[in-house]
Amino acid sequence: MSPPTTNARPTPGALPLAGQIPEPSSRPRYALAGKGFRPFFLLASGFAVAIVPLWLLVLRGVLRPTAYLDATSWHAHEMVFGFAVAVIAGFLLTAVGNWTQRETVVGAPLLALAAVWVLGRAAMIAAGSLPRGVAAIVDLAFLPLVVLALARPLIATGSKRNFVMLAVVSALFAANFVVHLDALGVVATGSARRACLVGVDIVVLVILIIAGRVFPMFTRNATGIESIRSIPRLDGLAIAGMAFLTVLDVFTPESRGAAVTSGVVGVLAAARAVHWGGRHSARVPLLWILHVGYAWLPIGLLLRALAAFDPAVPRSLATHALTVGAIGCLTLGMMARVALGHTGRPLVATKPLAWAFAAIAGAAAARVLVPLFAPAWYFPALVIAGALWSTAFLTYVLVYAPLLSKPRLDGKAG
Repeated sequence: MSPPTTNARPTPGALPLAGQIPEPSSRPRYALAGKGFRPFFLLASGFAVAIVPLWLLVLRGVLRPTAYLDATSWHAHEMVFGFAVAVIAGFLLTAVGNWTQRETVVGAPLLALAAVWVLGRAAMIAAGSLPRGVAAIVDLAFLPLVVLALARPLIATGSKRNFVMLAVVSALFAANFVVHLDALGVVATGSARRACLVGVDIVVLVILIIAGRVFPMFTRNATGIESIRSIPRLDGLAIAGMAFLTVLDVFTPESRGAAVTSGVVGVLAAARAVHWGGRHSARVPLLWILHVGYAWLPIGLLLRALAAFDPAVPRSLATHALTVGAIGCLTLGMMARVALGHTGRPLVATKPLAWAFAAIAGAAAARVLVPLFAPAWYFPALVIAGALWSTAFLTYVLVYAPLLSKPRLDGKAG
């Protein structure tokens, strides 16, 4: 399954072809600065390796997070607005350049943008020692800069289909802003946790949008099965339903209406994937990890609906089905695929990477299914899940750091 070799230029708004990137007028001095996915995928995976073990140490009382946020809100914030946002930034900074054939940000400005993200993570760790408001200013600086980088080529080329990405990144910024307002005592206590959950909703919405565009195409191209397809009406209903659920979570997150909506969206999310060819992907790791990760979306949404009507089902299991399961599996799978395609390499997973996919899938099962069916094993399940999570992303770092820091094999820019 190798990248296409066609030299045709995609039309604005079209999906990028694997390995096909626009040629900038001058190449960055360092390969790591050649395209958005390079620094951000490396930073996100490295951060993922460390953040979950740190959280387990916090749970055991070995470490104490900053007093700026309570422990749970700090953990949620860093997983959503640290890890997930870095992956989304790397993906969109790369994809928008392909969709529009105009660069977003490369070279020194790209490395500067990555440095802003790093400073945000440092500020959140040291927030309790910084003057009031400094951590908020530093952490909040990142997403507006990402919006500006994405907006320039999208607006210049009139790529209206992809303006939705500006909206979702702006929505992530708004949710992060509320987290900091809570930390600073400006809004009601507890708003930070709600904003983090809304952040999860927004990331799920991004996944629903991107998955419908590319997962069926990836699977059809790899397997040659022409019956694999999307159903546009179901795609639209699932995305619209998730957008509506996000709005409900802003205003009435604990309502029965939100729970019912979550269940409906879960059914729609599952129904749209029936013809995506997941059952044909078992022998292709770069495919099955995407289908397994996507499967956690309807599971998480349906668990949330069930939790509202059955007190025996903790809502946290639904949240972790969406985060560890869907976001964890899909970020690892997409980072692996994008990095291979955009460094000019065949779309084939090595054995270590296949084991990393198995580890992240195991982490999701340990974090969600063990507490659901064997509550007495709750903390051991967390430890196992954390170990598998860190192992998966550490493997990515070890395998992909050389790829991300070296020029493309085919000599092209990017």
